[in-house]
Amino acid sequence: MLQSRKNLPIKLITLKTIGIFTIFLNSIAIAQPSLNNNKICPDNLAQGIETIINTSNQQRAFWGILVKTLNSERILYQLNADKYFIPASNVKLLTTAAALLKFGADYQINTPVYIRGNPPHLKSLRIVGKGDPTLTNEHLKELAQKLKTMGVRQIDQLILEDGYLAPPQLNPTWEWSDLYYYYAVPVNSLILNENAVSLSLFPQEIGHILDIKWSDPLAAKQWLIDNKTLSAKANTDYNISLNLLFQKPLLEFQGELAVDSEADVWWLSILNPGEYFLDSLRHILIRKGIIITNSNLISKVNLNFEQQEQERNLLTFQSPSLEKLVQTVNQNSNNLFAEVLFKYIINDENHQNNLTELELILTELGLEKNSYKLADGSGLSRHNLVTPKAFTDILKLMATTKYNKIYRQSLAVAGVNGTLKKRFQNTLIESNLQGKTGTLTGVSALSGYLEIPDYQPLVLSIIVNNSPEKSSSLSQVIDEIVILLSQLNEC
Repeated sequence: MLQSRKNLPIKLITLKTIGIFTIFLNSIAIAQPSLNNNKICPDNLAQGIETIINTSNQQRAFWGILVKTLNSERILYQLNADKYFIPASNVKLLTTAAALLKFGADYQINTPVYIRGNPPHLKSLRIVGKGDPTLTNEHLKELAQKLKTMGVRQIDQLILEDGYLAPPQLNPTWEWSDLYYYYAVPVNSLILNENAVSLSLFPQEIGHILDIKWSDPLAAKQWLIDNKTLSAKANTDYNISLNLLFQKPLLEFQGELAVDSEADVWWLSILNPGEYFLDSLRHILIRKGIIITNSNLISKVNLNFEQQEQERNLLTFQSPSLEKLVQTVNQNSNNLFAEVLFKYIINDENHQNNLTELELILTELGLEKNSYKLADGSGLSRHNLVTPKAFTDILKLMATTKYNKIYRQSLAVAGVNGTLKKRFQNTLIESNLQGKTGTLTGVSALSGYLEIPDYQPLVLSIIVNNSPEKSSSLSQVIDEIVILLSQLNEC
C-alpha cells in the first residue's frame, strides 16, 4: 500500500472532496475515550446513543445506525436503518463479499507474456494485461533479466494489451478534483506501481524556490509544473497549497516551506497508466541492452492462426491470492484494488460492465436488492447509496459462509492494524472490533463485528451524512457510540 508523509491528510482536507483515504487520516492523533468499566442495560442503550448524536454539533447531520446481535435477529438499536446513505468506503464490504463468492479465496489474476522468434532476435514480445494491481517495476526487471539470460538482444515488436477490463478507466461519477491524487487513479488492465507516483518539495536557501524531485521521472513526464513556492526562514508555518486546473495535467504549487522543514511529499495519480507501463518496460529492457524496434499499446491484438501457432508463453505473472487482495481492500481501504475486483465482478462475457452480475451474487447470498445502489466498488463515488441494514445484513450473511474467517480477518482491527490502528486504543474495544471505516467530506462510517466481554457478539453499522464537521470529529462521535456498546450487559 502506498505510504505518505504525516502532512498529507492536512493538505487533502483542503480539497472539496478528500476521497477515501482513511488510513492516512488515522495517522492524525485522535483523542480516545478512556477505559470505562460502567455497564449499560440494553433497554437504556437508545437513550445513551441519542444523547451522543443529539448534541448541537450533530443535530443538522443525518445519522443512520443499526446494532444487532450476530447470532440472532435481535435489534438493540436502530435509527434510519432502512434509509439510503452515501456510505464511503463501507461499499468495500459488498465488493469484497461478492468477489469471494464469485471467484473463491484462492483466485489469482494472471498476466501472461508471450514471445515469437528465437534469441537473440525475437519477432515479438506481447504482454496481456488483466488488471493485476500488484505489478511493480520489480516484475518488469524480472522479465528483462530472463530475456537477457536467454540471450535476447533485439525485439522487433513490443506489444502491450491494455483492453481486458471494460472502460471507462475513470468512473464518471468521481469528483474531478479527486482524479489528480493517488486514491482515485485510473483503473486499466496494465497497472504498474498502483498507477501512482510521489512528488517531493525540498527547501533551498531562503528566498529560493523549492526544489522538486519525483519518485519516478517517467511518470513525471505526464505532468507540467508551475512552481510558485519559496523557501522561508526557519519555523515558518507550513502553507503549501496545490491548485488544480480542470482537465489539465498542470500542478500549480504555491506557498512557503521553512528551510528547516523535511521534504513535503505529495502522492499523485498517473494520468495515462498504459503509456507509463510501456515507457517503464522499454526503459528497463534498453538498460539491459535489449533493442526495441517498435512498440505498441493496444486494446486487443488480432493474431492470425500462423502467429498463434508461433507464439509461446514465456512466463506468467501471478497476483497474490484473492484472500490477500481482499485484505488489502478492507484493511487498508485501497480504492484501486477494490475497483479492479469490482470490474472483475461486473464484467460480462463480452467484457462490458454489467451490475446485474453483482446483484445476482448478493441476492443469492440473501441481501435485499433494493437495499443498495452502487456506482463503483470502492466508495469514492457519491452516487453510491446503501442502507445501514444492508451492511449489518452482509456481515451476518458472510458469517454463515465458508469465507467467514477470511472475510472477518480482512477487516481492520481496532487499535491494532489498518484504518483502525489509531482508534480505540486503551479502551474495551481494542482488539475486539473488526470493522470497515469510510470517509468523505461530510461523511463518516463504521461497520463491523464487535465482541463484548459481558454480552453477545454484535454486528453494527453507523453512518453519518451531511455533516459540516471535520472527519476526525465525526470519527470521535462514532467511537463514543461504539464505546457505549462495549459496556452492554445482560440486565
